[in-house]
Amino acid sequence: MKYVTPLRLKILMIVFFGTGILGIVVGLRVAPPQGTLMITFMGVINLCLGGFFGWILLTQKPKLDDKRKKKRNDN
Repeated sequence: MKYVTPLRLKILMIVFFGTGILGIVVGLRVAPPQGTLMITFMGVINLCLGGFFGWILLTQKPKLDDKRKKKRNDN
């Protein structure tokens, strides 16, 4: 998998966790009885996606700069 910057992963985690919590709350409290299960289910999916991006943030290896491609400046 391609390296993703930690800032981008943190933003994705916050967005998915926030929408997941909001979806579960709306699905269980506000939604009419017909849409309750679907909205709650989508909230749970968003929580799972937030966890997935958190797992990627914690397990990906840091990107190391390739020293062969850098230009040396010996002044």
